Amino acid sequence: MRPLYAISLKLISVALFVTMAALIKIGTQEVPIGQAVFARSFFAVPIIIGFLWHQGHLHDGFKTKQPLGHLWRGVLGTSAMATGFGSLALLPLPEASAIGYAAPLLTVIFAAVFLGERLRAFRLGAVGLGLAGVLVVSVPNFTISSVSASLGVGAALGLVSATLRAGAVVTVRALVRSETTSTIVFYFSIISSLIGILTFPVGLFYDEFAWVIPTPTAGLALLLAGLFGGVGQLMVTTSYRFAEIGVLAPFDYTSMIFAVGLGLWIWGDWPSIYTIIGTPIVVTAGLLIIYRERQLGLARSKAKQTAVDYK
Repeated sequence: MRPLYAISLKLISVALFVTMAALIKIGTQEVPIGQAVFARSFFAVPIIIGFLWHQGHLHDGFKTKQPLGHLWRGVLGTSAMATGFGSLALLPLPEASAIGYAAPLLTVIFAAVFLGERLRAFRLGAVGLGLAGVLVVSVPNFTISSVSASLGVGAALGLVSATLRAGAVVTVRALVRSETTSTIVFYFSIISSLIGILTFPVGLFYDEFAWVIPTPTAGLALLLAGLFGGVGQLMVTTSYRFAEIGVLAPFDYTSMIFAVGLGLWIWGDWPSIYTIIGTPIVVTAGLLIIYRERQLGLARSKAKQTAVDYK
């Protein structure tokens, strides 16, 4: 275990993902969402393949016992990506990031419903607290008197994206029972690239999906978004090899610091008062869940060790 090294990788991956989101926000000002999804997924594939080859796991990436599971995870994940990109295009970066924090909270509920994981009262209360914080951030966007309709659409897309991401995480939890990390990462990248490129022929009939030749700025933003996303994905995967999930999970919330910084630097966006109030509520709920799970994990480990000692 190398916790400091793992934390460094985690922080870098968070910074890369937030930067990727900012680049997608720039790119989607010119190109349709489907084209952005394709760019994000396709340009990450060489990074992932190169990493798997370097680690000697490239052949593992093709082996699967659950092709339909990968397809379902790909559809959910790509749909989450598309709606998330739509939210980024319409909302300030800090606000879109805050609404996205609903995903890990919803994952707790979905895991209980679909995987039979136990949902204790403490965890349920923390989820309720966190979702209340998300509502504080998102609901004001639906009040026509204070904001434009586009912000309401952006908030709605952000909530849909968080819900779909939670579903994708639950699907991954089911896949890891028989599939390697290499396989899951590889097939998601391929499936999301294919779904993205399928929007090209759709654009021949519907202008909203029509692909365009981006300007050099937008084209570079999409290329870098794919590269940063691929590197970030590998870094976060590697970080969990050197530290426990409970140690690293709280650092996900540092994304708000990066989001506020980039939002101010690029667009001059200050977080709204609702984001300033709601985000700490969501972060507190997430940290409570992480703390409680860590305590339960220590208790289970102690019980197992006691059982071994008495054998």
